[in-house]
Amino acid sequence: MNRGKFFKGKLVSLFTICLLWYAQSYAGDSGLIGLLSSQLGVTEGQAEGGAGSIFQAARQNLSIEDFSKVAGAVPGIDRMLGAAPKLEGSSGTLGGLSSMVGGSSGKLGGMAALTGSFEKLGLSGDMVGKFTPVILDYVKTQGGEYVMDLLKGALPF
Repeated sequence: MNRGKFFKGKLVSLFTICLLWYAQSYAGDSGLIGLLSSQLGVTEGQAEGGAGSIFQAARQNLSIEDFSKVAGAVPGIDRMLGAAPKLEGSSGTLGGLSSMVGGSSGKLGGMAALTGSFEKLGLSGDMVGKFTPVILDYVKTQGGEYVMDLLKGALPF
């Protein structure tokens, strides 16, 4: 009988540890989305899609290696990228035209595509400027200043 209570107690302890680990993992996954949602008053879907749009824009300007450093600092980034509307005009005719005209024009095209993506989420274009500092601070906290600088340098503004 004592042996049964011992194993039952160990099983309950193991279950509790697993439950706490899962809760912490899940909280980490939604950390950035929760911050954006609470600080900016947007829905979780808008926060997820808006963050994904910003990461999508940065991914176009980063090497695979550098983007993987950014992605490593952001739990759930794949889900955010999947929630982002396609950045139109950033890699098609507008992107090609922008690169022929010059760098600042390319940044304008990237910003226009990002603004259009936010509008598809029901957010105004000026929300890009409100999302960005929250995301950069989060990435700095999670991945350090170097990773935050990589992200910041890849954004079209």
